[in-house]
Amino acid sequence: MWRNTRSGWGLVSILLHWVLAIAIVGLFALGWWMTGLGYYDSWYNLAPWWHRSVGMLVLFATLLRLVWSLVNPTPRALGHRLERLAAHLGHIALYVLMLVVLASGYLISTADGHPISVFDLFEVPALVSDLPNQATLAGEIHWYSAWVLVILAAGHALAALKHHLVDRNAVLKRMIDPRLSRR
Repeated sequence: MWRNTRSGWGLVSILLHWVLAIAIVGLFALGWWMTGLGYYDSWYNLAPWWHRSVGMLVLFATLLRLVWSLVNPTPRALGHRLERLAAHLGHIALYVLMLVVLASGYLISTADGHPISVFDLFEVPALVSDLPNQATLAGEIHWYSAWVLVILAAGHALAALKHHLVDRNAVLKRMIDPRLSRR
């Protein structure tokens, strides 16, 4: 039930999937809202602190999810051949975009050489800083890749709903119920 099988996702994969999905949507909404804050807004400093802190936790959870996926089998893909190929390429694109968004966010936050405080509990050191236009370039990449990630994630969700409502197969059920991994 904890681990994946060829017939379904285990509890660890399911929890990581949904926690990351909610966190990424939340980070996107917070990030978009932050861009409209003025210097004298009460959230001007607090919102980025939350965004960076959650973003670092999402980075760690994404890396954990990648490692977990390497040591667990992937359930058999459902649907016809073209759908299976699209799902495979879509998942690769989602992972790449998540890493690009997270890495570019890290590069924005560490451009000045200061570490990132994660909820004032620990710091993530600035391993790369003082590159020419680091914050500006990373900011552009962060903004546009976040948009592409959210659009692709919406397509991913719509595809899952199509499998559930139209095809009536277990694609969505497998990402909700870890008991299906025992079959």
